[in-house]
Amino acid sequence: MRGVLERVTVDALNGVARPEIKQQFESYRRRRDILVSGLRETGWSVSVPKATFYVWARCPKGLDSMVTASRILAEANVVVIPGVGFGRCGEGYVRFALTVDEPRTAEAVGRVARITW
Repeated sequence: MRGVLERVTVDALNGVARPEIKQQFESYRRRRDILVSGLRETGWSVSVPKATFYVWARCPKGLDSMVTASRILAEANVVVIPGVGFGRCGEGYVRFALTVDEPRTAEAVGRVARITW
């Protein structure tokens, strides 16, 4: 196992594109695009992340991150993380993770979209 990790690390540092890494990258890109476009279509303010598998979305007007995350969980059965958990600068945002496949990501967006804010 150590030899494989060393090879992958050396390849990454040398800019070698490994097929399995490119495949994973593309998977996260597709999930990100589904989530970002779906949230934007329903009025959420969302920036496209460039180097992470998290998407930060601004909370609906007048709501803090704890209330927003609680409502999303209660009304859509989708887990998001309240931004306040990351410090003062995170307040006003919730964090979505891109850790489920594309169909489940699309389903989560649809559930969140049905919430009346």
